[in-house]
Amino acid sequence: MSKFGELINAPIPVLIDFYTEWNDQSISMHPVIRDVAAALGDRAKVIKIDIEKNQELAEALRIKGLPTLIIYKNGEMVWRQSGELDANSIISLVQEQI
Repeated sequence: MSKFGELINAPIPVLIDFYTEWNDQSISMHPVIRDVAAALGDRAKVIKIDIEKNQELAEALRIKGLPTLIIYKNGEMVWRQSGELDANSIISLVQEQI
């Protein structure tokens, strides 16, 4: 968990995609998240976290629906949503935090 604190404490926005490999919506978001990461470059961090491998973190953050996307800035959660979104919407949300 302390490693997670280091991840989200960045001065740039950190977009985290919580997913599992058995969830169809999570899988369909993989190319979208890849496009978002490419579009944002080094202006933001984009991280994927498999909740199967990080169950304690998923429980602490009360991740229920998948995929769940969360944006952090300076260690604070600034946006959160469960479900699919298109790349342009996600990029716009992250750019608001840059």
